Amino acid sequence: MQNRGVIMKTSWQAKENNHYREVLNRAIAATVVLILISGCASRKQIEFVEAFDEEAISAQISVAGPLDISGNGRQNTARRTAAFAQAGVLLTRSFRVDPINRPVSNILSLSSYALKSTGGLLRRVALSAAQFPSLEATPIPQVSYEDGMDLEQWEKDLDKISGAKSSKGKISFLVDGEEYFNRLLEAVDSANESIDIRTYIFDNDDYAVSVANKLKDKSKNVDVRVLVDGLGNLMAMQADSASMPDDFEVPLSMERYIERDSKIRMRTKSNPWLTGDHTKTTIIDKKLAFVGGMNIGREYRYEWHDIMMEVTGPIVDKLQYDTDKAWAKAGFLGDVANFFAFLKGKKTHADDEGYPVRALYTRNFDSHIYRAQIEAIRRAKRYILIENAYFSDDSILYELAKARRRGVDVRVILPEAGNHGALNASNQVAINKMLKNGIRVYLFPGMSHVKAAVIDGWACVGSANFDKLSLKINKELNLSTSHEAAVNELLDRVFIPDLARSKEINQEVDITLQARLLEILVDEAL
Repeated sequence: MQNRGVIMKTSWQAKENNHYREVLNRAIAATVVLILISGCASRKQIEFVEAFDEEAISAQISVAGPLDISGNGRQNTARRTAAFAQAGVLLTRSFRVDPINRPVSNILSLSSYALKSTGGLLRRVALSAAQFPSLEATPIPQVSYEDGMDLEQWEKDLDKISGAKSSKGKISFLVDGEEYFNRLLEAVDSANESIDIRTYIFDNDDYAVSVANKLKDKSKNVDVRVLVDGLGNLMAMQADSASMPDDFEVPLSMERYIERDSKIRMRTKSNPWLTGDHTKTTIIDKKLAFVGGMNIGREYRYEWHDIMMEVTGPIVDKLQYDTDKAWAKAGFLGDVANFFAFLKGKKTHADDEGYPVRALYTRNFDSHIYRAQIEAIRRAKRYILIENAYFSDDSILYELAKARRRGVDVRVILPEAGNHGALNASNQVAINKMLKNGIRVYLFPGMSHVKAAVIDGWACVGSANFDKLSLKINKELNLSTSHEAAVNELLDRVFIPDLARSKEINQEVDITLQARLLEILVDEAL
């Protein structure tokens, strides 16, 4: 390991600064993309990335002679090198360690991914070749404004779709970062026993570091656990918010930063077959939970439109049980620890009060969120309101088009400024399909990361996008309810104001060849 470090240092000193920096950045970026796409890495690549940890990288950069750069240039070089190292470690865990300590999970992930991918391709061909053209040949009726679907019967049928009866609880909605994070930090301050954070991204920007510092201080007296997704966190930490202060020094490893000088226990979930855990939940003292679509980072606090739910009641016990199993599986004992967590079962801590609230998931061979929402769309008689950042599932588009031809009022809100190029292209194609089928489409100014739907008085909100990854591949969590007061709060605080703020699209958008190709890629891969 040390010899490779010496050889690398000598190589650095033989290069001119600017030329080397450009070559290094391109090489690291290309190699990371290559090994991520291929799903494997050679022994030499693995040995290379394992040779560096945060301290070694910093030390090598600081003594590299002619490479003695300063400021952001040096920091960016260190970050890219650290990212390369972390990507290699993550790949090693996902493709070499996981088959050993998580064999059951690994096989299930691969089998589920293969089955859903094959079925999705066949379904897409059928929709494009026959079903959409046939539907678009029929006239679009006026909105009928019939009575909505039978919600009592719907909830009974959801028991069968989800494989479990609903729990009880209470939901209140926290709209945008200021409201959510202020409430979250207030809850963290008041915690007496435990704080469990399960998130896709715990970023390394200035705001995320401030949250980490709060948790580090709280860990002196309270048990704090943080569980993040490996691939999601790695990718997010390489992209800075434009509003982040220029003089902020970004931690090279957020895991090391969080654990240093604190009692926080942190685990990073591996990514078998590049699948991820997109769930976002925080649980305080096993009694209060926050569920939704916000990660921890500057974009979510200051820049993007999004919502979270504050949840109390018996449903929190179920969420805590899910978190405990995810935490156990992410540890060294993997599937064995997960099995024992399963045997321990759900403990009851929360007060037995509230109204019916249901947890819906995307898991291996369980696409509850997809099945519930697509069946609700099929039953809709009066209205369908959807707000989502990423909209690329053709099956849901087709069912929305069919609902509109039943006279249902169908409206969809998408972000005007998305944060992913390929997914933005997919949204553009989806917009044209919706307009051709009489669906009203609105563009929310800026970036909306909201993932919510209200269908004839039934609400479904959480972490899941309307794309293949969220609906069929990744781990996701949504909460649903037909409770009138909760649904009305969602309408009053999110959908009504967002429709008022958004611009309705009245004509089809121009789509480039590149956008069409990206849309195909997104539909098949994401």
